[in-house]
Amino acid sequence: MNKRKIIKGHKTLISSSFDANTSKDKFKDGIIYTLYSDEFNSLKVGFAENDKVLEKKLSSNRLILLDREKGNEKDLFLLITTLKELGIKYSNNLYFNYSNSLMRHLSTLGWPVGRSLYKQRKIKKELLCA
Repeated sequence: MNKRKIIKGHKTLISSSFDANTSKDKFKDGIIYTLYSDEFNSLKVGFAENDKVLEKKLSSNRLILLDREKGNEKDLFLLITTLKELGIKYSNNLYFNYSNSLMRHLSTLGWPVGRSLYKQRKIKKELLCA
């Protein structure tokens, strides 16, 4: 027969220096956006500090603004990290080859993609009573 010993005691917690308030300050608030290039059939996701910066990006390239919303640099960082883990490849300037699966991922992750290139499927369920 196997005898087990019960050891009573307390585990000590290691304190962390992470502070949610200070970590938020590292990321600037601004605008997160999605741009589309018809010429290269590609998407560009990004962050702009304000409307003027975003307008400059739009005027300097031949890109179409699909959608934008308030956000911060952390949102962009999390999106890129998640897409990398999903195996979606991109260039250094955050350009992605357009695909329906990329649009679905962006939409699922809450990234602003607009309705011009991507239409969400609405699943309707009917309950049948016998």
